[in-house]
Amino acid sequence: MIIKNIDRVDDITPAEFRKKYYEPRKPVIITAAGMSKNWPAYHQWTWDYFKSIVGEKEVGVYNNERAGAKTLVNGADDYITFGEYIDMIRKGPVKLRIFLFNIFQHAPQLAQDIVWPDKYCKGFLKKYPMLFVGGAGSVAHMHYDIDMSHIFHTQFIGRKRVLLLDNKQSPLIYRMPFTVESSASFVNWHEQLDTEHFPALEHAQGLTTILEHGDTLFMPAGYWHHMEYMDSGFAMSLRALDETLTGKLNGLYHLVGLRGMNNLLIKLAPEWWYHKKRTLARKRAEKALQHI
Repeated sequence: MIIKNIDRVDDITPAEFRKKYYEPRKPVIITAAGMSKNWPAYHQWTWDYFKSIVGEKEVGVYNNERAGAKTLVNGADDYITFGEYIDMIRKGPVKLRIFLFNIFQHAPQLAQDIVWPDKYCKGFLKKYPMLFVGGAGSVAHMHYDIDMSHIFHTQFIGRKRVLLLDNKQSPLIYRMPFTVESSASFVNWHEQLDTEHFPALEHAQGLTTILEHGDTLFMPAGYWHHMEYMDSGFAMSLRALDETLTGKLNGLYHLVGLRGMNNLLIKLAPEWWYHKKRTLARKRAEKALQHI
């Protein structure tokens, strides 16, 4: 795989952001100095703070295992209280994570702790800021977000290793039909990538970084991402709808048509569909290799 570092800026004007990153759909990291350091959340959001206000709320947790043949999209592996989860991951490495946790729904006062980056783009879904939490060693496997929103992903406690790829490279990373998932494994990709079983990965072009406290990653709609928690930590994603009608319709198709078809096939013929979509992903990768 051909890897480059994601651009980093300490500060950037809205005009520069749109010209260099938003319009060309290129990821960038805005460091704490350029965005989050002035938020109350930068200093106030700690494990103890979250536990005190939403510790009793039940959350779905997800392990590192890839989805099985009968697993529907976004199905949790277990449910525990947020407080129990925090206690667990503070004790040591735990390969469990939480995603799409709308903490603002349970604690509306937290909205006062951040500043929405409206100056950079429009269309933020201000009712749906999402918390992503993981224990050291937990993994968010390679995928792209099904709603096709632009993401401003701010890391708070802990470090997280990130790998991004443009959506146009879907065939080279073995995208499975009617899903937003890759059939290839990217676990510990920075040490050894499985190009023996997935040879097309050798030709994919990725972007990487390590997110630390206060870093905000701008991830354009449809970008593939794989994230590994180096430490127990959490991040918050602010989502913005694509400004174009085509982008909005594509998001609707993914949420309703694509996800619905995948779940239907899982219900009707789980074992057949599990293997079929992996076979199709491999054939598409082989076809893509013929044009390189």
